[in-house]
Amino acid sequence: MKGELLAQLGREMRGTLLFDEPMALHTALKVGGPADYFAVPADLAELQRLVTVLVASDIPYLLIGGGYNLLVRDGGFRGVVISLEALCSIDSTGDSLIIAGAGASNRALADYALKHSLSGIEFLAGIPGSLGGAVAMNAGAGGEAIADRLEMLTTLDNGAVTVTSKEKLCFGYRFLQLDPGEIIIGASLRLEPGSRSEIAVNIEAFMDQRRSSQQVGYPSAGSFFKNPPGKGAWRLIDEAGLRGYRVGGAQVSEVHANFLVNRGGAKAADFIAVADYIKQVVWKEAAVLLEEEVKIVGEN
Repeated sequence: MKGELLAQLGREMRGTLLFDEPMALHTALKVGGPADYFAVPADLAELQRLVTVLVASDIPYLLIGGGYNLLVRDGGFRGVVISLEALCSIDSTGDSLIIAGAGASNRALADYALKHSLSGIEFLAGIPGSLGGAVAMNAGAGGEAIADRLEMLTTLDNGAVTVTSKEKLCFGYRFLQLDPGEIIIGASLRLEPGSRSEIAVNIEAFMDQRRSSQQVGYPSAGSFFKNPPGKGAWRLIDEAGLRGYRVGGAQVSEVHANFLVNRGGAKAADFIAVADYIKQVVWKEAAVLLEEEVKIVGEN
């Protein structure tokens, strides 16, 4: 019955609805079993209708952006994976405020700000993924974070579009508290007028930093573990002698020890085995329990 319902939805959608879609095609790690359905709503109205039907029918769903900070297990996802890639608009109000959809890429946002001589989000140029994921994880670099620039957050909550000011949100390190089922669909960012040449120099500096320290050469999800208070996860992993440690096709990067990379043919189980071993060894060597920054979902 649920399959018939989703098939009917697919026929009515202007966007895309795929069946038995490998998540390896949609994640930065290039691993992950099939999702029962993979949906790309054409716009907000279509997203609202899709989510309303899924909730009413008790069908599980998972929202994704660029597929970074995400590891889907080899058994895949039972339900509907929803991509927000079509919600990618970027606009400004003329008073240093950028308004963008959750599917807008971080690099596109940084480039838009550069074009309009707006400063404050240069660091986003070096962070892969999209705005929705950046806000959900309070992404940052060089001592800056997206929460520092957020003015208003737009979400879909219980089928209704809700706009919330930053003051009413609870941010933390790589964390934003949302209600169960609440979906980030857009945000407004307060920037500052600046010199286009200086903004370009700042962007290039962030990109140089990323190239020198994080250009790992193989598919990765970005930083795999959160930094414990006062410590760098990469340093703890490196000091534990785990740089280059490998299980199957998954390896601790030899360039950046907090990046796990797909050296080819990796399975999600390989990454989970590497991550579990890292946590065991770091706990034994440094008495620090690492916590994954990457979200792990799906079935074994």
